[in-house]
Amino acid sequence: MAQQTEILKCDCNVIHQEVVDLVRTTMPSQDKLQELSQLFKVFGDPTRLKILSALFKSEMCVCDMATLFNMTQSSISHQLSVLKQARLVNYHREGKVVYYGLDDQHIQQIFDQGYLHIQER
Repeated sequence: MAQQTEILKCDCNVIHQEVVDLVRTTMPSQDKLQELSQLFKVFGDPTRLKILSALFKSEMCVCDMATLFNMTQSSISHQLSVLKQARLVNYHREGKVVYYGLDDQHIQQIFDQGYLHIQER
């Protein structure tokens, strides 16, 4: 059964304008929040998280990932396309083989922070 958390609210209607103004001037723009929301949506799929987790260890080709995850190459390619569009993975070709890797180290930091958060329970 899910734990219910009581949400408390003020018993008055006092506006702390200095706080409201400070927060308003420092918040990211709506466009940036939309971009961030899209990024987190990409992280919202277990298959994509498995792919990213594997790529933390090594660059891999689609054939290897399909074997590792017991999935079709087509399924892996589709998820890689989503990850590439979100600029989370990149690739390079060596002869006939295409290797995928992380676009940058921020990706593992995002993953690690989320993982640490869920381990706190």
